[in-house]
Amino acid sequence: MVVISIVGKSDSGKTTLLERLIGELKRRGHNLATIKHSVPDFELDHPGKDSWRLAEAGSNAVVLSAPQKIAFIKPVDREATLEELLYLIGENFDLVLTEGFRGSNAPKIEVHRKELGGLLCSPEELFALVTDEPLDIPVPQFSPGEVEALVDLMEKRFLAVPEAEETLLIINDTPIPLNPFVKGIIHKTLLGMVSALKGAEEVRSLRISLRRGQV
Repeated sequence: MVVISIVGKSDSGKTTLLERLIGELKRRGHNLATIKHSVPDFELDHPGKDSWRLAEAGSNAVVLSAPQKIAFIKPVDREATLEELLYLIGENFDLVLTEGFRGSNAPKIEVHRKELGGLLCSPEELFALVTDEPLDIPVPQFSPGEVEALVDLMEKRFLAVPEAEETLLIINDTPIPLNPFVKGIIHKTLLGMVSALKGAEEVRSLRISLRRGQV
């Protein structure tokens, strides 16, 4: 699962960019989730609502379930880390976009407006910049309207399995057909795990053999 953070100063246009990215990524068939770093003390369960009444009665957490959506409300004594939030939403997404979380290690796109002053992040922290003025830094730069070009870069850098690469699954000497989504998950997961091993920094091909003994 790929995580990309959209960062920038207040009123720079982060939410607007996030909306446009979501629309373009969904149009291209990506399965994605969004995490927003919100202001302190925001409320989802307002006084008088059933969820508020249940919490006031002493429940330590409240889950609201409807045919189209689920909400989970739980008071906490500290702000959750991005890693904890990713664990909470599960692994059913190939991409998670976050608004905020500047301090995380996730790749970052900063939204910059000239009138708001300098950048929040150093060029080394960014893989892309959305800006209304050209800046003299070695980072790919896009205008606020160049969403398709930005998504092209995101796919090339983080999401796409190059056509020249192939992933095969063979069980009991029989090739198993894989749809593009499953193929991409297997490819990225295995390659990511193996690439972290000492001596396997550049993997051009990978073959794994598993054999179960007789019970």
